[in-house]
This record gives sequence, C-alpha cells and structure tokens, in this order.
Amino acid sequence: MRYGAIVTLAVYSAEQVADILGLHVRTVRGYVRNGRLPAVRVGKQYRIAERDLRAFTGMGSEEPATAGPQAHASTVVHIENVDRLTMDRITTHVTASAIGDGSRPGALDLHSTYDETGCRLTVFITGDPKSAAVVLDLIGEMTRKEQE
Repeated sequence: MRYGAIVTLAVYSAEQVADILGLHVRTVRGYVRNGRLPAVRVGKQYRIAERDLRAFTGMGSEEPATAGPQAHASTVVHIENVDRLTMDRITTHVTASAIGDGSRPGALDLHSTYDETGCRLTVFITGDPKSAAVVLDLIGEMTRKEQE
C-alpha cells in the first residue's frame, strides 16, 4: 500500500516522465544517466523535478531565477516494527507538518510506503534542508515515543 502527499514541489518518476513525453522509460533513464535530464536518485529510483522537465523540453520555468547557491536535501527513512495504526499516525503527522507550516522557507516532497507483511514504513523526503530537518525531527520524536 502507498500513502503520502506531494507538497508544493512537483516531482516525477522516470516512468511518469516517459508517459508524459511519449518515450520508453529506458530512454528517459538514459537521458538521466548521461546528464541531459537532471534527477535525484532516491533508493533505486530517479525523481525528476517539474522545473527540470520543463527546461529539458524547452518549455521554460515558471520560477524566477535566483542568485547564489541553493541547497536541496533528499533522504529515505526506514522505520521497522511499525503496526498499521502507528504507520497511519506517523504519516498523518508528517504530512500535516509538511503542509501546515507556511513559515518554513522551502517546499517538501513527501512519499511513504508501508510493507504490511514486514511491518516496515519507508518515508522519502526531498526539498529544502531546513524543512526536511523538521520532518526528520518529528519522525524521531514519534518513534522514540513508540519505544517508551
């Protein structure tokens, strides 16, 4: 089963980009590997930002150009021994945290998967480092409470 939310920043898998462009997924992966299409590797999959896809296709970006370096964080969190009720609680809190606080500077892309047979929750986080750190802290707090 898959739970999650995309918050503000549109990110696509290689398969989705292949569907959008009418290409074979191997062609898209080739573009990523040779550097023609920027992507972030999350686990065994590539994630392609909408702005990078627009630039690749020549559609331009709707975002204004910014001066100076910008940091981007991506991480995968594996949480073991999680029952379904705890998984629901963690994903609800993490999603609410990501979309509920407009004071943080950047957008986050959150996805989660739950392996019911293995009782394992995996959370994928990409975006602004400060916002990602807040979500990581929340996950840490929630898992510590479960151990008590």
